[in-house]
Amino acid sequence: MLQKSNPKNDNIQVFIKDKLYPRSEAKVSVFDSSVQGGDAVWEGLRVYPEGVVCLEKHLTRLQESAKTLAFVDIPSKEFIKKAIKQTLDANDMNDDTHIRLTLTRGEKITSGMDPRLNQSGSCLIVLAEWKPLVYDNDHGIKVISTSQRRNSPQFLDSKIHHNNLLNNIIAKIQANVAGKDAGLMLDERGFIAELNGSNLFMVKNEKVVTPFAHACLPGITRNSVIEMCKKHDIEISEADITLSQFYNADGVFATGTMGELTPVVEIDGRSISKDDSLQKKIISLFKKEVRGLCEKLD
Repeated sequence: MLQKSNPKNDNIQVFIKDKLYPRSEAKVSVFDSSVQGGDAVWEGLRVYPEGVVCLEKHLTRLQESAKTLAFVDIPSKEFIKKAIKQTLDANDMNDDTHIRLTLTRGEKITSGMDPRLNQSGSCLIVLAEWKPLVYDNDHGIKVISTSQRRNSPQFLDSKIHHNNLLNNIIAKIQANVAGKDAGLMLDERGFIAELNGSNLFMVKNEKVVTPFAHACLPGITRNSVIEMCKKHDIEISEADITLSQFYNADGVFATGTMGELTPVVEIDGRSISKDDSLQKKIISLFKKEVRGLCEKLD
């Protein structure tokens, strides 16, 4: 599914480093680390009238990713929250909004890989857009397994939520060429990791299983689903899962901030039902409970 431009976003205000800019003026330097080497970390946030979904967890992950990459001046949560609120207020946004929150290592004194060239401090970007969920969650999505493997920690730890997304983008290109909605990525051993932009769950015999997060991001929506299932006494576990097991699942669904919970109705040409009763129950429960996960900005 191809996202569409929303005219409401033509004149939005974007927060960069320490102040707001009109969209037409919202830019970073060609010397910024995000341009030089994809050297940045990011989070996707969903906004409802009740607040920002799992805000504290997202900010913790942003800070931890930056620490892992040895950023030297990671902004405080208080600073980031104020920047988010300032951006939302400036755009009069409190619903149907997605925020791309990015923290780059900042501007370099000259082009090069060495982080010691970054001497102007990190750069926070708060890009809030009017944007509905990216998938048609009523009809579901069709996916194809790709030849592009998901990184394991021995190459680049997927627990770092970094901006160097070429691994996932190549998988998405393969899905685009095949005319499918997303690329399904295996780990280096051949087990299911995740889709190119979201985590996966399968339902089989009234049980829910999700891949171990060895080679994928242990997503925040993924964690919310796991906690919700345990709360409602739905049996759930993590496991190494093969493509064959997914082909023969009673139901498969994807989870992520951009799409929330989305049925997967086809994998490699094999049809998967979106009408499994347990899967429908989980999706319904999440719709009811997601706003209870929201955190207000002061």
